Amino acid sequence: MEYRQIGETDLKCSVITFGAWAIGGWKWGGTDRAEAVKAIRAAYAEGVTSIDTAPAYGQGLSEEIIADALQDIPRDKVQILTKFGLRWDIKQGVLFFKSTSNEGADFEMYKFASKESIIKECEDSLRRLKTDYIDLYQVHWHDVTTAIHETMGAVLQLKEQGKIREAGVCNYTPEWMKEAEQTIELASNQVSYSMVLRDIEKDIVPYCSRNKKSIIAYSPLQRGLLTGKLKPGHIFSEGDHRQDLSHFTHENIRRTNAMLDKLRPLAASKNATVAQLVLRWTIDQPGITIALAGARNVEQAVQNAKAVDVKLSPGEISFINQQIENLELQPA
Repeated sequence: MEYRQIGETDLKCSVITFGAWAIGGWKWGGTDRAEAVKAIRAAYAEGVTSIDTAPAYGQGLSEEIIADALQDIPRDKVQILTKFGLRWDIKQGVLFFKSTSNEGADFEMYKFASKESIIKECEDSLRRLKTDYIDLYQVHWHDVTTAIHETMGAVLQLKEQGKIREAGVCNYTPEWMKEAEQTIELASNQVSYSMVLRDIEKDIVPYCSRNKKSIIAYSPLQRGLLTGKLKPGHIFSEGDHRQDLSHFTHENIRRTNAMLDKLRPLAASKNATVAQLVLRWTIDQPGITIALAGARNVEQAVQNAKAVDVKLSPGEISFINQQIENLELQPA
């Protein structure tokens, strides 16, 4: 495994970090708790010491599963990254998600990051994770109803109390990052990034590179699309959010798979899967510090971790980039 420094802090994370959204089950059609625990432990055995989660992932379930998985592992051997700013138990802030399929009851989630709310969320996460500190505490989404200085002031207070080690943001623009840093030094910005979603290269990557902030890439496999395992006509299970996303139309799955087919010989020459090639390409991109890779079973966890064994030359990266540039997906 390879490890990289987060921002200018003394926090180091595994370049392949365990992404724990799917194991929470929410928007992924449920979860198998026992399998999730095994997956996390298998990842750790392969050198994956960092886990990224959030209270929203299963309304606390993901954090609880992580606590189960890490109970026999020394706390200082792992890095726990979690978030705040999405509340499902109160109706304040900005409506983020609404569903009527949650056990037959209305279910709503709000972007809300007031000082009082953050303090409560942190205590709840510490309890679910069964730990007394969080390595990287990140605002999940910007809450326009709360001033950034109030949000970051609460995070600073938690850091001074020793309840968190470092502060990060997710889905923040460079402008929001600048404003946040008037209150607290940020270590990172967690944003969506993949071969088929490279918008951050325009502004976020240059900003973070100039200011020595890490970029944590989430959904580097584009929620499974870039594994090459999905076929046109795939039927998603009930509650799986991917069925409503443009990347997962039958035609876009077909076009993406055609692009991935051109990468298969390169992957095969390295005794790697296409997914491993994609993950290696991701962490080799300028400005990208670590990539989050989700796994719901042992096999997926081990395969993700072994992506670090793949080595790409500049010429091979150029070849991959050319295939990506030739891919044209249908818009939503």
